[in-house]
Amino acid sequence: QLQAFGGGLVQAGDSLRLSCAGPVRSFRVMGWFRHAPGKNREFVAAISRSGSTYYADSVKGRYTISRDSAMSTIYLQMNSLKPEDTAVYFCAAGSNTILSSFYSANGYNYWGQGTQVTVSS
Repeated sequence: QLQAFGGGLVQAGDSLRLSCAGPVRSFRVMGWFRHAPGKNREFVAAISRSGSTYYADSVKGRYTISRDSAMSTIYLQMNSLKPEDTAVYFCAAGSNTILSSFYSANGYNYWGQGTQVTVSS
C-alpha cells in the first residue's frame, strides 16, 4: 500500500516536499503523477529501481525525485512552484521494465491516495 503526504497551500516561488511510503524496493519503477481540474492525469517524475530518474519537461530543473536508502520512501522535492503546478499529486508503483511505460499512468499497477498541492500567485 502506498501513502502519499506532504501537500499543502504555498505561494508561487515556494518549495514543498512530498513523500510516498511503501514497499519501494519491490517495484521496478516508482512515479509521481498529478491531476489538475479539467486536465488529464499528467506524468511528473519517476525513479527506477537502479536509481535512474525521469522528468516531465514542465518540471525539469525544478523538481527532484529521490528515495531513501532503505527503499521504503520516495520523495518529490518541488522548488520554484508555480500556480500551474496546482494539482492533486499521486505516487504510483510499477513492475514494467519498458522505459516508455514510465511516462504513462498505464505503466503503473499500484496507486496511493493523492495529496493536494495548491500554489497561489
